[in-house]
Amino acid sequence: MSVNTRSQTKPVSLAELEERFEHAIVVSVGDDGYPMSVATGFTTDDARGTIELDAFRPPPPVDREVAVVFSHIRPQPGQGYDERRYVQFWGRVAASGDGWSFTPSSNQGWDEEDVPFFEFSERNVPQALAYMDKLSEETGKPVRPRLSKGWLFLRATRLPFLSATVIPVGLGIAIAGNDGAFSWWLALLTLIGACAVQLGLNIANDVFDTASGADAANVTPTQFSGGSRVVHYGLMSMRSLVLLMVGFYAVAIGIGLFLAIDRGFWALFGIGLAGVLISFFYTAPPLRLVHRGLGEICVAIGFGPLMVLGAYYVQAQRFTWEALYASMPVGILIALVLYVNEVPDRAGDAAAGKRTLPVRWTKERVIAFYATAAATAFALIAVGAVSGLMVRPSLIALAAVPMVRRVVRGLRTSYDSPYALMADMGTNIKLHASTWFLLIIGNVTAMGAAHICHAPPFFLR
Repeated sequence: MSVNTRSQTKPVSLAELEERFEHAIVVSVGDDGYPMSVATGFTTDDARGTIELDAFRPPPPVDREVAVVFSHIRPQPGQGYDERRYVQFWGRVAASGDGWSFTPSSNQGWDEEDVPFFEFSERNVPQALAYMDKLSEETGKPVRPRLSKGWLFLRATRLPFLSATVIPVGLGIAIAGNDGAFSWWLALLTLIGACAVQLGLNIANDVFDTASGADAANVTPTQFSGGSRVVHYGLMSMRSLVLLMVGFYAVAIGIGLFLAIDRGFWALFGIGLAGVLISFFYTAPPLRLVHRGLGEICVAIGFGPLMVLGAYYVQAQRFTWEALYASMPVGILIALVLYVNEVPDRAGDAAAGKRTLPVRWTKERVIAFYATAAATAFALIAVGAVSGLMVRPSLIALAAVPMVRRVVRGLRTSYDSPYALMADMGTNIKLHASTWFLLIIGNVTAMGAAHICHAPPFFLR
């Protein structure tokens, strides 16, 4: 027999209880108004739909509803716990022989074999917020979840993801330095302005994903996907988040205008305007570029050519084919970070009308596109280094290629398991960062060789 359930897991069969749990805990409220819980043995009678409880003292009340709870958890030394599950029944008890017969009327429960712990927690966010609203009403003062200001700022801005900006800006500066143009204060100002654009973008995504319902629909956010969710969790108000977004965009625009006036107006103004517009309308209406399956293209352009060429121009006050060419593999790889991070969000994005490529495509097509795009990025590096479009020490970046295989393997095995896929999402981020780091080493090596040798060897130029 299965009982009506209020849980997110499959209905509970009484016949399974004896196989999955060792004892029952009877919870009731006494005549004095205090709760009481007692552990006892049990058997089930599936035909009658009852749970037969062994005798225990003090006896449970027979004139009101009681709860009977079953729980199990297995410790894993040095790791934590697994096999977590519980079931809680509500119903009434009646005397039966030497014990008690319990007839359940409803239940709720959770089994991490059916629903992973983080998804279970996420699905209960609305219930938790409703409970805090009720407490606020009863106590007459606001009851809300809290984080320290530092952790809240870190979460709201997603500060650790600034590597997506540091990488292309650093590459543009390194290429300019290899060409004999470098100013540390201009480099610092460029980096601050570019980071402000990305932080504005990060927050804008949360603002419009919250407004569109994408955050509420996504019940499988991970460490790398799903946004900050600070409004969805009640940690910040929408007004505060919008003000933070406007602040970062104001800083970015101010620095961009200063650099444009000082280093070459129209070239930098055009790059800066394109960057701000793409970042804002990435999720903002009416364009909502990511909703139209254009997210990867926007990210590839914004964090590839726009940032690399912009950083190069601030230093050298001109454009070069080398900077443009070098920006392409970097842009592709950062777009692939977004692409893989969209895989766990498929269900929530689809429910909110956010038609990303993983929403539109099948699993096999998603994996094939990832492998092809990653191969294209490294082919561009190899061709560029051999032909001289990039400095030849850039070939060292090919050392990152084995990580592509690990990500592809992870996508094949964990495509439908968001939390199992997290490790491979992390590897994909490392792939982008490692490739950039190796490209920087290649440019610095060529720069050093040019300073040491009047005519550096062919493979160091």
